[in-house]
Amino acid sequence: MSEASRAIGALWRQAGSRIDRQEARQLLQYAAGCSHADLIAHSERELADAQIAQYAALVARRAAGEPLAYLLGSAFFCGFEFAVSPAVLIPRPDTEVLVEQASTRARLLSAPRIVDLGTGSGIVAVVLALRFPKAAVTAVDLSSAALAVARANAQRHGAPVRFVEGDWYRPLGSERYDLIVSNPPYVADGDPHLAHDGLPFEPQVALTDGVAGGDGVACIDAVVAGARDHLLPGGWLLIEHGYDQAVKVRESMAAAGFLEVDSWRDEASIERVSGGQNPY
Repeated sequence: MSEASRAIGALWRQAGSRIDRQEARQLLQYAAGCSHADLIAHSERELADAQIAQYAALVARRAAGEPLAYLLGSAFFCGFEFAVSPAVLIPRPDTEVLVEQASTRARLLSAPRIVDLGTGSGIVAVVLALRFPKAAVTAVDLSSAALAVARANAQRHGAPVRFVEGDWYRPLGSERYDLIVSNPPYVADGDPHLAHDGLPFEPQVALTDGVAGGDGVACIDAVVAGARDHLLPGGWLLIEHGYDQAVKVRESMAAAGFLEVDSWRDEASIERVSGGQNPY
């Protein structure tokens, strides 16, 4: 390999012709163990053969569509950096709507009891535990691999979250909460979006409800159906859902006896989270 092609500046330029330039920079910083400032100030710095091979492999994987967050092993959410792996979904800004609506209600309680169903990487549970130190936060997931990531994230940020493995409410017994929050699988079976934007690399069990030909609301329906048995009087259920599911979710909550049923929009003005209050 020529001397020029070993330099980080040259490697960055070469990769920038294959993938997004800023993503190429982030991957180079990861492989080289340098900062953005180092990359600019010392573009002539040469990498070792192992670093060059690692960078080439990362660029090839990104060019093939693998999400950047999986390559870097982390992603940001609500201002915090979280570990991610192919065992969990990559955090998305849409889910911040769920956190904000939960926070609005948790602020009214001195020591809220909160459960996050289908926690995945644990981002919702961890952020709520950090925002409300007196809260008792429980997080549930069916996947042991996802829970391992979530536990690591809680430990990383010093968030006191209790993690339990199981299917929705099943491991909770007769426990009741002030807040139930959930970002369940809600993408409809066969949705064309599943073939794009890196989604083929993400865990399909966390994206779709597994119902052949279904419209994506089976898991949402399960969360709604069991919620009132696990909510304290006046408690709230908050669910993230698809861009076209708000009406169905509101109807399901109203039919289950929830009050104050409403939906809240994300930054794209899409109704992204719906919720309702358990009667007193």
